[in-house]
Amino acid sequence: MDALTDLLDGPRARGAFLLRASLSPPWSIRVQDEAPLTLVSMVSDDAWATVDGGEPRRVSPGDIAIFRGPAPYTVADSPGTEPQIVIHPEQRCTAPDGTSLSGAMDLGVRAWGNDPDGPAVMLIGTYRMRGAVTRRLLAALPPLAIVRGEDFGSPLTRLLGEEVGRDEPGQEIVLDRLLDLLLIGALRAWFSRPDARAPGWYRAHGDPVVGPALRLLHDDPARPWTVAGLAAEVGASRAALAQRFTKLVGEPPMAYLTGIRLAQAADLLRESDATLEAVARRVGYGNAFALSTAFKREHGVSPQEYRTRANAPAVPGAPAGAPGPAGAGSGGRAGASRDQRSPRSVGSARTAESSAVSGMKGTTKA
Repeated sequence: MDALTDLLDGPRARGAFLLRASLSPPWSIRVQDEAPLTLVSMVSDDAWATVDGGEPRRVSPGDIAIFRGPAPYTVADSPGTEPQIVIHPEQRCTAPDGTSLSGAMDLGVRAWGNDPDGPAVMLIGTYRMRGAVTRRLLAALPPLAIVRGEDFGSPLTRLLGEEVGRDEPGQEIVLDRLLDLLLIGALRAWFSRPDARAPGWYRAHGDPVVGPALRLLHDDPARPWTVAGLAAEVGASRAALAQRFTKLVGEPPMAYLTGIRLAQAADLLRESDATLEAVARRVGYGNAFALSTAFKREHGVSPQEYRTRANAPAVPGAPAGAPGPAGAGSGGRAGASRDQRSPRSVGSARTAESSAVSGMKGTTKA
């Protein structure tokens, strides 16, 4: 197994947020939801993506923009359009003055925007990943990576667009897996570009010494590796491997191995009910105590606490980190949770929301 395969084998969307947005200009959305990873695929019309402190970048139909959180970013019809919609944590969607827009922007099943027939259409998918593999993946990405349509050429975007509006049994799982495939395809295309500034472990795969060493570590991380043993396997001296590995990858072989082991431990804790002792043996630690010590040093929490947090149920209808209106979960109509409010509060909120959106549609570009 190569390092990229191992890295991309980690993301597992579970109740990820997916949405089809339709917008008429002028429009500008500031996203400060603190989500770790978001994909925006332009279906029609151009948009401009800007991360805080960066220059605006055009996203054209067929392109996929990958936003690495939790830093805020803005997506707009023009670099000069001031934000009219703000997405907060826990999916609170407001105007800049704080007026709620959740209901007014609801256009149906996973559909959202200021105009159902708006020329700008985009598919939005947000991960709520918290695993160690995710951190390694995020560390390999810039705040904004744009995969151009001509470099991607996959039918996945079209398929996701067809599925996102359906409301059928098992639809959430279908959408989760489609988002996984879209992410993997986009990352593979992005890492393959010569100007992508790929991380050291990716570039090192072509090295005749370090490349085989990386594959051995990823194939069998539980093996009791030593630098000498790894060097013997790849036909190099201990000193030569250690020096070359550190130079190309950016960390010594055993430190890299520790990262792989703890990342896999985090996945097992999150995705299985295996005991801590079993997890320790599967990732190369002699016992649960040794794994717990290393895990807490890396994550700041014990494995049990990590498992409890990772598997805590999400608030129904409001998945954390999703770039959309409150209550617009991947499993139903946007804004469904509004029914829990009293009729009087619903009526008042809708009046305020409608006024805010009417004002937004009439705004001129800056």
